Amino acid sequence: MHNTIEPKVTLVGAGPGDPDLLTLKGVKALAEANVVLYDALANEEIMNHAPKNALKIFVGKRIGAHEYSQDQINQLIVDNALTYGNVVRLKGGDPFIFGRGSEEIDYAESFGIPTFVVPGISSAIAVPAYQGVSLTKRGVSESFWVITGTTSDRNLSHDVALAAQSSATVVILMGMSKLSQIVSLFQKESKGKTPVAVIQNGTTPQEKVGVGTINTIQEVVAENKLSAPAIIVIGEVVKESNKLNGFYEEFLSKESV
Repeated sequence: MHNTIEPKVTLVGAGPGDPDLLTLKGVKALAEANVVLYDALANEEIMNHAPKNALKIFVGKRIGAHEYSQDQINQLIVDNALTYGNVVRLKGGDPFIFGRGSEEIDYAESFGIPTFVVPGISSAIAVPAYQGVSLTKRGVSESFWVITGTTSDRNLSHDVALAAQSSATVVILMGMSKLSQIVSLFQKESKGKTPVAVIQNGTTPQEKVGVGTINTIQEVVAENKLSAPAIIVIGEVVKESNKLNGFYEEFLSKESV
C-alpha cells in the first residue's frame, strides 16, 4: 500500500552566493524535500542539503539558454507536488525580490496546495555589506532604492530616472547591460561625481569589484573586465566604506588626470 501523497510547496531563498548565508530554516526545508526545483545558483553546494535520493530538477534561466518558461516552471511545481509530495522551490537571493516567487506561490495555491516561504538574504543588501558599504548611514543616506535594471520587456526600469533625482542610495540588480543608460540618467541630474561600486559575483570567491564615479564607472568596468552577474551601488555611502575607500581614491585620481 502506498502512503497518501500530501502535496506541499516551500519557496526557499538560497541567499546571494556564499553557501553559509543560507538560513537554518532553508537548510531544514531542503533536508525534508522529495523534489527540489532549483535556479542557476551562485553556489550549487547548497544542493548538498537536500537528500541524495530527492529528485533535483534545474529550471534556471541563463542568458541565451532559457531552460523553461515561467508558465512551465509553475506547472512543474504543481505536477511534482501532486506526484511526489514535498517540493522545495530554491531560488537565488530572496524569492520575493525580483524572483517571481509570488507568481509561483499563487499558482500552487490555485490548486489547493499548501505553500510556505523561507525568506533569503538578498544580494541587494548582502553584497554591499561584504564590501563594507552600509546602504543607510546616519548623516549620509536616509533610504535606499532597490531596482531591477532590466524589466520583463527587457527595458530599463523607469524608476531609475526617479531614483537619480533623490539623495537615496541606489542599488540596481541585473543592470550591467544598461550601464550606459543608467550613467546618462544620473548625469542628467548633475550626479556625475556620485560614487559608484560595481560588484561581480558578490560574497563568492570569484568576487570582483570596480569603484569610481558616474563619470568614470564605464571605463572602470571595461578596465576590470566586469560583467554580469553584478550589482551596481550608487551613492555617497560607497566612499564611506573603509574597504572600498582606497579603490575609490585611486579611480577618482584617474578622473582628474
